[in-house]
Order: sequence, then structure tokens, then C-alpha cells
Amino acid sequence: MEGQDEVSAREQHFHSQVRESTICFLLFAILYVVSYFIITRYKRKSDEQEDEDAIVNRISLCLSTFTLAVSAGAVLLLPFSIISNEILLSFPHNYYIQWLNGSLIHGLWNLASLFSNLCLFVLMPFAFFFLESEGFAGLKKGIRARILETLVMLILLALLILGIVWVASALIDNDAASMESLYDLWEFYLPYLYSCISLMGCLLLLLCTPVGLSRMFTVMGQLLVKPTILEDLDEQIYIITLEEEALQRRLNGLSSSVECNIMELEQELENVKTLKTKLERRKKASAWERNLVYPAVMVLLLIETFISVLLVACNILCLLVDETAMPKGTRGPGIGNASLSAFGFVGAALEIILIFYLMVSSVVGFYSLRFFGNFIPKKDDTTMTKIIGNCVSILVLSSALPVMSRTLGITRFDLLGDFGRFNWLGNFYIVLSYNLLFAIVTTLCLVRKFTSAVREELFKALGLHKLHLSDTSRDSETSKPSANGHHKAL
Repeated sequence: MEGQDEVSAREQHFHSQVRESTICFLLFAILYVVSYFIITRYKRKSDEQEDEDAIVNRISLCLSTFTLAVSAGAVLLLPFSIISNEILLSFPHNYYIQWLNGSLIHGLWNLASLFSNLCLFVLMPFAFFFLESEGFAGLKKGIRARILETLVMLILLALLILGIVWVASALIDNDAASMESLYDLWEFYLPYLYSCISLMGCLLLLLCTPVGLSRMFTVMGQLLVKPTILEDLDEQIYIITLEEEALQRRLNGLSSSVECNIMELEQELENVKTLKTKLERRKKASAWERNLVYPAVMVLLLIETFISVLLVACNILCLLVDETAMPKGTRGPGIGNASLSAFGFVGAALEIILIFYLMVSSVVGFYSLRFFGNFIPKKDDTTMTKIIGNCVSILVLSSALPVMSRTLGITRFDLLGDFGRFNWLGNFYIVLSYNLLFAIVTTLCLVRKFTSAVREELFKALGLHKLHLSDTSRDSETSKPSANGHHKAL
């Protein structure tokens, strides 16, 4: 009987491993296909001929697609874990959800951590160097020569990074145990290096997310149709149509020799056509879309931002009072054993909404920063180098999102795998400072956003508007004079 039980246990373990591997493969295949369509939408269209550069671009495209799929998996993993825990609590003995267990969730976290390291330290540097390589001088040009140069550059980069980590860790923790661990590549170097990258990602999120939370109101205002208050859209469309016809006549009257003026007029004509399209869209929008959807979305954004700041403030109080609030990455009760929220399924759903909201806000804030403004991809006109840079940036942000959510107290989910094994998560002063900075910077960004109109009027009243002390031009939309001479935001 014992032998039969052992055989059945091994068969059950084998079937569970096959089932989990199949589920992981299907999930990743779906993410890979979606990522491929996203990248090809923005990638610059190249020639169809099968030359050497085309093959290199195709390989770099595959690696970038893999990285973007890993980034999407890292973003979706935390909400998937939270909702899986609540489903297992609600239906503990349901036969159709037995595949959704702690082993699968833990395996997904480990795979996400492994693939994040692989993409960040191997695949993306290889894609960049492979794209920029030409082969060493004296060797026969071709794919092999470019691969050889790329591998040499990767080895040199790895030696440089390992040297920096060795020096940094020796300076920070200079005792015998640490010096012995410096020679352990797998157990010390890689976790320490990934911990540093995660800390940098969390600092980048600390910079991007508050900016994105304030910019979300502007972005949604550009996507949605605003209510028409004291505006005559027919009159504005008539004026913009006359302007378009005048520009078209000027273009037809210019000779081809005046190339500079032609380019300027074509750009101005394109801007006028874009503005006319927006006005026509506002005119065709229904009254429900103008008067209900826009205010509802703005109120929803305000509520989500307020709840995020409130949760961070509560987490700061918990950190000062309760030591167990620290995100030490310790093992919790396990998947399906206890609810992660005090409000049950409703609280878990709110956590998932806030996590997605923070991720979208961080991406919006990342592209809103002046330093990263050139990273914005353009449809059918984005080079592979810029695509690689975007994939690396999104990977860093998505890998740090679960850590930031746990650090800020958005969720109490104890991170599984290497996501929760960072030494700095146990430092009280780092965690407390992170929460304080997030709450203060987010509040300042929101105050600046909602008081921009008042500040502009004060600057105009004091005569300081000519000094360009305010940056509200970045948040404002294109304005055009109307028939009565007043400027209106469109």
C-alpha cells in the first residue's frame, strides 16, 4: 500500500508540474503576442529585403518583445496573486479552480524574477550592442563578426559591473563574512545587484508617479470630450476652415524653390487640420459624453488619488507604531489561507485598481519628465534603439511596482520569490523616508496642478508672466483665438 501511495503521489506531482508549466507557457504566449503587436505598431517600417541589418533588427525585435512581455507579466503578477487569493478563500473546495494554488503563484513569481534579471542584464544589453556592432577590424563582415563583437562587449560590461558591485559592497560592509561572500557569484552578486536595480526603480517611481498622478487629469482631458460651456463650436469650426483654406492657397501659390517656407506652411497646415478634427469630434459627441463622462472620470481620478495618499499616510502611522508593518519580505499565511485586505473581496478589488492606476500614472509621469521626453515612441517611426530604451525603462518600472506597492502599504501581500529579498526593505529609515517623500511630493504636485490657473492670473497681475516663471504651458492644451478675440482651451 505504501508503494502504491508513493507512486500515486509522484504521478500527482508530475501532473501538477505539467499543468503549471502549461499554464505559465500559455500566459506568456498571450503576453508575447500582445507585446509583438504593440512594438510593431510603433517600430519604424524598414525595407523588406533580407540583408544583414534586417536580420539584426529582427533579432533585436524578438528580444525587445520578450522583454516587454516580461514587463507586462511583472505588472499583472501582483493583481493576479491578490485576486487568486480571494478566489481560493471564496471557493476552497471547488474542483475547477484547483489549478490555482500556491505552487503556481510562487512559480510565477520566481519566473518573473528570473526573466527580469535575464532581460535586464543579458538580453537587452545584447540587443543594443548587437544593433550597434559592425564587427572587429580585420575580420570578415557578417552576422558572426557582429555576434563576436557583441559577446566581447558583454563580457567587458559584466566585468565592469561586477567590479563596481565588489567595490561598493566592500565599502559598505567591510567585515570577514561579507568579504567571503564577495566571491560567491550566484548567491551574492546577482541578488545584491538586482536589489540595487530595484532600489533605483523604486526611486524612479518615486519621481515619476507623483508627476503622473497630476498629469493624469490633463491626459484624460485630452482624450475625453469636455463640456461646452459658453462656446460656439460651429463658429470655431468655420474660422478654422477659413484658416485651412488660406494656408492651402498660400501653399499652392509658392514655388518649389522656397523650400523652408513650404515646410513651415505644411507644418502649420497639419496643426490646423488636427485642431479642426478635435473640434469636429467635440461637435459630434453626445450630451451624455460631454456632460457626464468627463466629470465622472475626473471625479474618479480625484478619488483614486486621494485614496492613494490616504493609504500612504496610514502606512506612515503604522510604521511609527507597529514594527510588523515593515515590508521585510517575510512569509505570510500563504495563498488561500487568509484575506489580504480587511474589507475582503471589495478591499482586494480596490487594491488592484490602485496598483493599475499607479502603474499607468508612473508611465505617464516617466514620459512627462523633460529628461525622458525624447523616449516617447511615435507610430511607425520609432527606431530599434529607442524601442530597446523604452523596453528597459518599462521593465525597471514594472519590476519595482510590486516592491513600491508593498512599501507604500497599498497592499499587504508578502512578496514571493526574489522580489521580497531586498536588504533595504528592512531598513526603517529608508522605508519611512520613502513613504514621507511620496506623500509630500504627490500633495505638492496636486496643489501645483489645481492652483496653476490662480498662479497664472497672479503672475499676469504682477507683470511677471513675461519672465516665464511658470511651467503650465506643458500641461495646457493648444489654444486658438475665437471669433470674439478670447483664447479658449480646445
